[in-house]
Amino acid sequence: MARPFLMMLLIAFSLPACTPRIPRDALMLQPESLALRQLQTRRFDTAKEKDLLQASAAVLQDLGFNIDESETELGVIVGSKSRDATDAGQVVGAVVFAIIFNTRVDVDKEQKIRASVVSAQHENSTSLRVTFQRIVWNTRNEISKTESIEDPEVYQEFLEKLSKSVFLEAHSI
Repeated sequence: MARPFLMMLLIAFSLPACTPRIPRDALMLQPESLALRQLQTRRFDTAKEKDLLQASAAVLQDLGFNIDESETELGVIVGSKSRDATDAGQVVGAVVFAIIFNTRVDVDKEQKIRASVVSAQHENSTSLRVTFQRIVWNTRNEISKTESIEDPEVYQEFLEKLSKSVFLEAHSI
């Protein structure tokens, strides 16, 4: 009777040792993450968060995005646009591969680019963060890539246009 009890007790105490441990730095942001976040974020000297969100929606539309969701009370706008994703180099590579190995190779066909704008109101200012992602489908209509867009020019273009729009609106130009 004592032997099964000891075995169960031994098993019960050894089970916690089998659970995986979360590394200490798992939730720490990497320096690259901080740099990207700074690139995506701008602080505006206005407490008119709704006006800033309206200007953001207008800039997204000027850039070809359709507004999919907008919740100004929560400070969120989501837009998207569909574009061709064909890459000439990828097509040439697929043709060469198909000729050499006599097999079909799928190439990227179309993509959906999504933009998310999130605002946070402070005492006398508003912070705004924009992020861009893309989903790419291949010639079999399968998703071949999902990725964040980290090109600084994309964020600079959006934020510069937004800054100009806010400036013009503030000065009634």
